[in-house]
Amino acid sequence: MFDDRNLKDLLYQEFARIGKSLSSPKRLEILDILSHGPKSVEALSKATNMSVANVSQHLQTLANSRLVKFQKKGNYVIYELADAAISDFLTSLHRLSEKQFVQVQQIKQEFLNVNLGTDGVSLSELKDRMDKGEAILLDVRPLEEYEEAHIPGAVSMPIEELSEKLSTLPTNCDVIAYCRGCYCLMSVEAVELLRSKGFNAFRLEEGVHDWKLQNDK
Repeated sequence: MFDDRNLKDLLYQEFARIGKSLSSPKRLEILDILSHGPKSVEALSKATNMSVANVSQHLQTLANSRLVKFQKKGNYVIYELADAAISDFLTSLHRLSEKQFVQVQQIKQEFLNVNLGTDGVSLSELKDRMDKGEAILLDVRPLEEYEEAHIPGAVSMPIEELSEKLSTLPTNCDVIAYCRGCYCLMSVEAVELLRSKGFNAFRLEEGVHDWKLQNDK
């Protein structure tokens, strides 16, 4: 028969399973990527600069903790987050880390290459500019991530295709680019390219998850 102590030990043992699976930086990165939509093992390998074998091992650990699930599509195995709540948890983890560790803020500033002069736009500024017809919003993530979820009014223009599609962009308004959030450099790359071609371009500081959180309040 279980007493109160036994029950608590068992309960926290189960909680610890999640903690153990999150102890790897690479597994956290994989979860972040999957929070933007399902991915094949091969796509995750490319995004994380890991071998397919290493990615598969990390995914197995995450699957054992029920943080990810998978299905087969032809010759590919496609992984996704097991529950939308995991995405919310990751956002909370990022914010807590920034609050508790000054190193995170320092790394974030360097990571975003702020010295390059890539000016940021907030979500509140974005809505105002778009409502007035002063800006067009580009989603420079892969197309499948855009199709999974995107900020309303955004135009899908993956970073790999941007240089080929510049002629389709209006020249009489600002161009604002966004990607996976503040720890992603695709939008920085997009803004640099756009500015080099004469566009008045800016980077949206937030991503889809931030937009969802703001609109859920």
